[in-house]
Amino acid sequence: MNDILARRARRATVGIALSAALVAGIAPVTAIAAETSSPTGAVALQTEDAAAAKEKAYAAMQEALKNLEAAKDAASPEKIARFNDDIARFQELHDKMAAQATELRESLPTMQADVDAAQAKYDEAINRVSELQAELKALEALGDEEPSITIKEHIKQLRSEIMAAKAQEDSCETELRERRDGLKKQERRVNDCELAAEKYKAHIDQFIAWRDALLDNLKKAQTAYDDACKAYEEAKAAADKATSPEITQPTETTPPSNSAQPAEATQPTGSSATGKNTPPSSIKQANSSSGKQADTTAGKLANTGDAAPSAIVLAGIAAAGLGITATGVRRLKNSK
Repeated sequence: MNDILARRARRATVGIALSAALVAGIAPVTAIAAETSSPTGAVALQTEDAAAAKEKAYAAMQEALKNLEAAKDAASPEKIARFNDDIARFQELHDKMAAQATELRESLPTMQADVDAAQAKYDEAINRVSELQAELKALEALGDEEPSITIKEHIKQLRSEIMAAKAQEDSCETELRERRDGLKKQERRVNDCELAAEKYKAHIDQFIAWRDALLDNLKKAQTAYDDACKAYEEAKAAADKATSPEITQPTETTPPSNSAQPAEATQPTGSSATGKNTPPSSIKQANSSSGKQADTTAGKLANTGDAAPSAIVLAGIAAAGLGITATGVRRLKNSK
């Protein structure tokens, strides 16, 4: 009889040991999940993220301020005033050259007309010489047969007229050359004035581009700094809100119904009709004491507000149950 009771006690001990091993294997995973999903951990991560965002926004604001100071120095009122002075000076020169070019260009049609008239006179003089020379040639052909005095006089007169026509031709040629040279010179003057006006215009455009670029950079730097300040204020407000007592103080929570708790080992039961395999009162007392101690410890843990007890505490509960059961076994052996 004592051997049967001892075997039953050993089976009960093995069941409790398996329950303890199962609890020891599950509890660390449950504890880790509870740690990451607990309100305190989530608030800590939120606070760290808000603080990092605040520091990043502050660094960006400082960088934007540095760029703004550099842009203000580059576009200082003194430098902008110098640009404006240079622009005004080149604008005056441009206007002067443009006006002069316009004035010179206005005389070009008249000069071109003079050239055309000189060209017409020169052509006429050439034609006159050619006509006189042809007439002289015809008279000289007649004079080969003892020309009369009249023909001789006529030939002499033609030669005189040809000389005068050649002199007129030379004069018309000189006048034409002068008219042409004057026109070309005037055209070069117009071209030079226009080139100078274009050069001054290029200087004006360059100085305007430099000035406007500096002012545009200053405007962009000011906008970027304003945006950075606004972003920093928002990040600072978020960080202050994350570190406020209402956020950092976690609310008391109750363990969920499916939280990992040490399960009480189920004792093997015999047939109710025969009454066999009924554990002695000493075994029942040991199991009852173990279950009560485990329930009391679990209840204390639940009252602390933790979602899941740690593996060390659960292992302690299981060890307490094993110790009590082992004491009951020793008592049965000693009773043999």
